[in-house]
Amino acid sequence: MKTLSAKVLPLALSLALTLPVAAASLPYITNVASAHTLSVNSPASDLRATVDRLLGEHALLAILAMQKGIDGAADFNDAAAALDKNSDELSDAIGSVYGKEAGDQFRVLWKKHIPFFVDYVKATAANDEAGRKTAVDELVEYAGEFGAFLESANPNFKQADIVASLKGHVSTLITAFDKYNAKDYTAAYASVREAYGHMFMTGDYLASGIAKQYPDQFNWSGTSQKASDLRIAVDRLLAEHGFLAALTMQKGLDGAPDFAAAAAALDQNSDELSDAIGSVYGKEAGDQFRVLWKKHIGFFVDYVTAAAKMDEAGRKEAIDELTEYAGEFAAFLAGANPNLSKDSLAKELDNHVGHLQKAFDSYAAKDYASAYSSLRTAYSHMYMTGDSLSGAIVTQFNEKFHDAGMAASPKVWMKIGGSELMIDDKTVVMDTAPYMSGTHTYIPLRYLAEAIGAEVKWEEAARTIRVMTGGNTATFWIDKDYMELNGEPQAIGSPVMMKDGRTQVPLRFITELLGWDVKWNESDWSITLTKAMSMTSSPAHSH
Repeated sequence: MKTLSAKVLPLALSLALTLPVAAASLPYITNVASAHTLSVNSPASDLRATVDRLLGEHALLAILAMQKGIDGAADFNDAAAALDKNSDELSDAIGSVYGKEAGDQFRVLWKKHIPFFVDYVKATAANDEAGRKTAVDELVEYAGEFGAFLESANPNFKQADIVASLKGHVSTLITAFDKYNAKDYTAAYASVREAYGHMFMTGDYLASGIAKQYPDQFNWSGTSQKASDLRIAVDRLLAEHGFLAALTMQKGLDGAPDFAAAAAALDQNSDELSDAIGSVYGKEAGDQFRVLWKKHIGFFVDYVTAAAKMDEAGRKEAIDELTEYAGEFAAFLAGANPNLSKDSLAKELDNHVGHLQKAFDSYAAKDYASAYSSLRTAYSHMYMTGDSLSGAIVTQFNEKFHDAGMAASPKVWMKIGGSELMIDDKTVVMDTAPYMSGTHTYIPLRYLAEAIGAEVKWEEAARTIRVMTGGNTATFWIDKDYMELNGEPQAIGSPVMMKDGRTQVPLRFITELLGWDVKWNESDWSITLTKAMSMTSSPAHSH
């Protein structure tokens, strides 16, 4: 049997009100406090992560290309090519929602602003203040054009919001570049990190608007605002770590004057990641994480130092240290969270090491195309690691990540053998009652369906009951252990029954498919059901 698909989700959510859940047997309910477990994944949360990832990478690659441009570096063209590939992927992501033609229009317009940054770099190199001003003016004008384009595509986007966000993007990039050119490297890398973080606010705004425009395609079912926020925070810091580590290794090999500032930015990232861990597990655990996490960065420094000296034995020793570290760090995390696998974590860390090593080795060999391909892989890979880590944390501390009010509505109360059904503060007196048959709990379908406004039709000849709401239909057959949602079969687990002239529905399959929270009161045989509603709003945005 198929599971619920996105196209039947609206009906599924309405049926969550229509068909409350009990478990397979009362002893099972007694042992389970909550059948609704949050995760960090949902279509809307995944969209948010994708847009944030690509926009964050855009900012980092743009700054790196500007640095390479003003330095006249041999790898400038390859850095610019990596930025162009990022633009293509962002455009493809937009096209996957709005269609290829719209994606191609986005591509042309998005790429239009990048040459203005190139103009700014060229004018700076030529000490052309008028040229610098012209480039900034063109970027500001572009912001209005781009904002109008997005507003025309989505009623949730406002041109003024887009303009303000793009102006922030321009400002942080220009500041990071100007400080770099002035050799104020500490301030430069502070602005680099600010520019990166700013694009996550922009990404949240865009993802929110898209999810609101297409709520069926990008629903929040299965996650929460808090769970999604944790995912994005961990993803953001780990991906930034991957990029800054690769960049710092380049700077170290080149003996660049900004190496120390790049390394300091990487260290600040480590502190923020450790603080994030400490916010969940406590300060002591966060400090332990900090010491252990920073340990592996030192091994990368050893690798760069050995490479600069052409010391193959030293390079091998550094890699051996990193391999040993992967097991040590994986054991530490798995010991703190039973939802993390030591072996899987060690493999994730080995992959992290491998991506950074390849990016560095290719850069050292002047194979810049491969170097930037591996750098992008290193950045993206850390999102997968972040998803695994944040997902395990949400599973471990599930109750902490339920949004306020998630479980407040609706609330259904019933009692085995009782004729009263309560939905929130509304009481309905039924001419039948919930009952037990073997290990299965049954509930009368019509009363619940009509109580929430669904239309119910009984077809005597086929012994079929249909529940219709929102243009969707759920069909049940007496004595059958399956039903259909819009023609798609769904396993129930036990047959639909007829009792007291009423269709009685087994409830276990609703628990599994729709995620109700179930509480069983053994003293009076009552069942209270609450549904954590899927999110209809998206992450807040601020400029």
